[in-house]
Amino acid sequence: MGTLQNGLKAGLRTTWTLGKIIFPITILVTILQYTPVLPWLIQLVEPFMGIFGLSGEAAIPLVLGNALNLYAGIAGMLSLDLTVKEVFILAMMMSFAHNLFIETGVALKVGVKLWVVLLVRFGLAALSGIVINLVWQGGGEVAKYGMVPSQVTVPEGWLEIGLLGVQKASYGVLQLALIVIPLMIFVQFLKDRQYLERFSEKMTPLTKVIGVQPNASLTFVAGLVIGLAYGAGVMIQAVQEEGVSKKDATLVFIFLVACHAVIEDTLLFIPLGIPVWPLLIIRVITAFVLTIVVAYLWRRAERQEKKGEPIIDG
Repeated sequence: MGTLQNGLKAGLRTTWTLGKIIFPITILVTILQYTPVLPWLIQLVEPFMGIFGLSGEAAIPLVLGNALNLYAGIAGMLSLDLTVKEVFILAMMMSFAHNLFIETGVALKVGVKLWVVLLVRFGLAALSGIVINLVWQGGGEVAKYGMVPSQVTVPEGWLEIGLLGVQKASYGVLQLALIVIPLMIFVQFLKDRQYLERFSEKMTPLTKVIGVQPNASLTFVAGLVIGLAYGAGVMIQAVQEEGVSKKDATLVFIFLVACHAVIEDTLLFIPLGIPVWPLLIIRVITAFVLTIVVAYLWRRAERQEKKGEPIIDG
């Protein structure tokens, strides 16, 4: 009973905290659609967004997701008429790069260099958008956002526009609560039963595959299950207490940049009406390939250094 209560409280607190972001942003974006500001901004960035197969207005959720968090990016999408392909590309790009300020701070706290974090996150986001745009020829139909009702008539006057924004914002927060509250109860269950610690022991063979030591497994599991932001406390504590090296911390973060919070992030995109399994599979494969390659190059550089060959330290 204590787990349920604590998880419910945590879920409500998280919903309230994130709802305070989603609600005003959704209303603001909806209102901006009917002012000269948004069309001007769209026209300005549209040529650049075309590289990723996105319309100019798709820059709004992309910027919101990177500057704030995934919830803010989704809030931006709720107010726009985008195709399924555009929503999928945005989901993929924001999966790799979102909540940059907080999550970059976590990375720096555990010893990962700033340029590594930014290069990997922006690089993966840009590359994924370009590749999906070139490879996927379908998805041209307009996306339907779960419980968010389709807009049939164009609102007249600022009152109707404001009410439309409130309606979309309310649906957005409701969907958030339906996802976050069960998630927080689940996370509380993991904490109370110490399953994170046990699971981390089982993940030791997997950490070896990506080239890191077993003492980094708790950091790995915390980010994989809870996320970089939610799992920040667990990850920082694990690095400090388990003596995780900067190399292992960097490799784990490179993996987690591509694939973290696999439960939460995947569930969040379900209401957007896009295929989430390909989204998850691409993230997992990218994480493994990128981390294994970086670990190999790192080991090779270390061997060369031991032989006395000059190594340029980035």
